[in-house]
Amino acid sequence: MDPELHDRLDELQRDPYPHYARARAAQGLTYAPELDSWLVARDADVREVLRRPEDFSSANALRPDVMPAPAALAVLGGGFGGRPVVVTADGTLHQELRAPIVRGLSPARVAAVLPYAAERAAALVDGFIKNGEEGGGGDSSRSEADGEDGKGDGGEGGRVELMSAYAGRLPGEVIGRLVGFDPDDVPALVHGGHRAEQLLFRPMAEAEQIAAAEDVVATAHRLDAFVRARHADPREDLGTELIMSVAGPDADELTLDQRHQIVGHLQNLLIAGHLTTTALIGTTLLHLLRDRRQWELLCAEPERIPAAIEEAARYDTALQGFRRVTTRPVTIADTELPAGAPVFLAFGSANRDGSRHSRPDDFDITRPIGSRHLSFGFGTHTCPGSQLAREQLRVTLEQLTSRLPGLRLAEGQRITMRPTLIHRSPERLELVW
Repeated sequence: MDPELHDRLDELQRDPYPHYARARAAQGLTYAPELDSWLVARDADVREVLRRPEDFSSANALRPDVMPAPAALAVLGGGFGGRPVVVTADGTLHQELRAPIVRGLSPARVAAVLPYAAERAAALVDGFIKNGEEGGGGDSSRSEADGEDGKGDGGEGGRVELMSAYAGRLPGEVIGRLVGFDPDDVPALVHGGHRAEQLLFRPMAEAEQIAAAEDVVATAHRLDAFVRARHADPREDLGTELIMSVAGPDADELTLDQRHQIVGHLQNLLIAGHLTTTALIGTTLLHLLRDRRQWELLCAEPERIPAAIEEAARYDTALQGFRRVTTRPVTIADTELPAGAPVFLAFGSANRDGSRHSRPDDFDITRPIGSRHLSFGFGTHTCPGSQLAREQLRVTLEQLTSRLPGLRLAEGQRITMRPTLIHRSPERLELVW
């Protein structure tokens, strides 16, 4: 990508909402060169596209913003995966790939993992309270990049950088438990997911791309070892569910192609299962703590936590959108598109559409839970892990409101949003109490 165009993409990603507002106000669709896509920005239009998967294919849903260099692609060729996954599949294939994930993330399995999630959330909070009060609660450096000033009211009993000490850890541990990973392997697997995101969505020098590709390949081989071990010793977990869905219950050995398929499943599931929830935890705490009245209301009335979760997901959507590509000439929002036209479904924009949500640019946890937002998708591609994400955020808010009601944003920090539309969150979030 041209460096100037990528700078413009960074600007859009760090604060997409002004771009969305212009697109919603325009006649028809707006073409966004930064995304190389037609921007579908209004709630009704996004829903229409999602209702027409036969006209708007998911094949390009994970198209990278930055194509890796040939040397990095050569390294990736030595890994596993690279097969269709649920978010890039259509029709019958999509249903087949989705079914085991839906079973693996069933309400019963989510309920079964919640005691573990609560236990780990409490332990992580214990850890950062202890470290923060001993003066080891995180790097106190300030980011000077774009963003609004954090506002605090002075005086510290403790300090933590929330993204690294908590938000970046709990979701990986929980999805790891569901899949069946050894807890000792989870940090490396989470790291591999971050490296895959960097490789596909951030400009890097060729040597850095190669290093990231090597990390991605190492993660894929680690996942393949898990697949082979779990096939030999099946358990009651999501990993076994995925293996059985590909190989069947009676296969003596997995073929190489089957191993590629299952590793591809796991790579996608890991990234979706931890990065999105990490982002949602970060943005939720950011917006709650920017408005002391709403934070204090939540501390005083914890029964409002479910409404706060829905409002946080609507207001600053972690997954801002997905790409689609037209399968034939179509008309959407009075705009004629040829076959093969790329579109970007902006869930984050639809969630700020005043025709569906009153006062859409206000963050308000007292908002009635009525009009459904699009933060977890809609229709055949509704996120199967949405309940798991909500439950982790619920546990987080219960822990922090009850144990640290004096929590606030550290003074003087410049809060920078990560330049991505896939997992929108603060890069760092310094909190004090």
